[in-house]
Amino acid sequence: QLQASGGGSVQAGGSLRLSCTASRQTSSRFVMGWFRQAPGKEREFVAAFMWREYYADAVKGRFTISKDNAKNTVYLQMENLKPGDTAVYVCAAGSRIIQSQLGVDAAYDYWGQGTQVTVSS
Repeated sequence: QLQASGGGSVQAGGSLRLSCTASRQTSSRFVMGWFRQAPGKEREFVAAFMWREYYADAVKGRFTISKDNAKNTVYLQMENLKPGDTAVYVCAAGSRIIQSQLGVDAAYDYWGQGTQVTVSS
């Protein structure tokens, strides 16, 4: 139900935009979020869109999450990318998430496939 795209390889300071398209059933009512997992590390929260945007401290000011309900798509615009942003990025959706749970991957019901983002120095 979730299809992610837009990953790639960029140099530090570059930009990428990730997209995650959901089925009509999930998009308009669900919380949409992005997580990432780097090699050898646990999956971590990046950003989520509830009725407003929420960000992890590591990406605040550089990443922007937005949602287009007409296209059933959530975007993650990533600016000023750093080598530490290198990871597989995964989008997720959930229907029963409260604000305090936005960063908890177990709170999300649906997951897309990952898309690789590689940032070289």
